[in-house]
Amino acid sequence: MTSRVSEIPTASPDIVARHYGQRLAFETDCSDVFLSMQSGEPDFVLLDVRGPALFAARHIPGAVNLPHGKMTARKMAEWPDDTLFVVYCAGPHCNGTDKAAWRLAQLDKRVKVMIGGMTGWADEDLPFA
Repeated sequence: MTSRVSEIPTASPDIVARHYGQRLAFETDCSDVFLSMQSGEPDFVLLDVRGPALFAARHIPGAVNLPHGKMTARKMAEWPDDTLFVVYCAGPHCNGTDKAAWRLAQLDKRVKVMIGGMTGWADEDLPFA
């Protein structure tokens, strides 16, 4: 008898590897960001894309506040062209990271979304500034 889990056949390992490799090219998680920031020399710029008031109240240490609406070619020129930006917002219920990633890509910038945002950071009991 086939279970509900196995009633739909799995993809081949090469297709699974390609799928998750593509996902990881778009996303990172709170733990990886935290450990990279703790190293003292992260190879990315962490952008909090929420509004300034929310940022002032609580944010991830080392983050720069830059709402997606303020991401202009002129503003982004403050960083080298090959800079990787990691963006986060309030959490999974917020599409601010999607808007920021889209905007950065439109400006020809490298970007990853930190899945979970502030909610994920809190769920992992990581420190806030």
